[in-house]
Amino acid sequence: MNSRAAELCRYIPDHVLLERSKEYMTEDFYALLDTMFNLPEHEAMDHEWLHYFVTGNGGTIANYEVVEVEKRDDTHAVAYINVRQMWEDSTYVDEGLIEEHRLYMEKVGGKWLMSDFDEHKQDCINDISNWRKEEALRQAISDYLVKEIGSQYSQGDLCVPVLMIVATEEEDSNHARVWGNHWVFNYKISGDTLKTVSGGNHSGCMTIEGEGGRLQVTGFEQTEDGAGNEASAKRIFGKYYDIYQNMHSHEDVREAVRQEQLQQYVSRKGLNVKYYQDYGWDVVELVN
Repeated sequence: MNSRAAELCRYIPDHVLLERSKEYMTEDFYALLDTMFNLPEHEAMDHEWLHYFVTGNGGTIANYEVVEVEKRDDTHAVAYINVRQMWEDSTYVDEGLIEEHRLYMEKVGGKWLMSDFDEHKQDCINDISNWRKEEALRQAISDYLVKEIGSQYSQGDLCVPVLMIVATEEEDSNHARVWGNHWVFNYKISGDTLKTVSGGNHSGCMTIEGEGGRLQVTGFEQTEDGAGNEASAKRIFGKYYDIYQNMHSHEDVREAVRQEQLQQYVSRKGLNVKYYQDYGWDVVELVN
């Protein structure tokens, strides 16, 4: 089992999840890692342990030593591993630095497979759950902005909102309030360019309710236009007002978010679109 544990160490992910490592992991552990590695990059990179596991930033080689394998029952064991980081010339990054890790093993079909590593399996489960919850929340907001707000503007070929969430407070798993600085844009498709037909800003606090991930916006208190805008924003955003104001007052931030979310929309829908353009402004390229 010591030799098997040492062999499994070669398939601990480092930046990428090698497809051949599927043969060395239990089915559920590989599926969890695969899901995490395929989340949008800006989400996955919030969890450095996922990309780095043991091998730091990828500039070093992990030198593994299996100290002990503890067999807990006929089908479960844990290997205690010491890791030292080496440069490519076989010198150690830090002679005295030894990392201690646990590699969990499960016997499936007569073969010992990796079933967890430093209990990251539960981290994966938690992170995927949080990501799916966030996606359901964003989808509910997007659907509302398209149906209830975008439909009130001059129509184009498609409506793509720009979501800029300021803060979220959950009362429980089925009730939340979300403060946001959102924009709604209707576009017509002209060749490879999305040309803005109409749109505007819709900031405020949404009440969101639902069960089992099926969420919907049940209320939206918006900031007022004109002279009452600042006072209404301070009242609605409360303790989040400074965050909102900082976000709302920086057009370059909004445009960067708009560009990113438009590119995601175009990719998801499989549209042959490379640019977008507001009336009277230069064309802006969508960058992958």
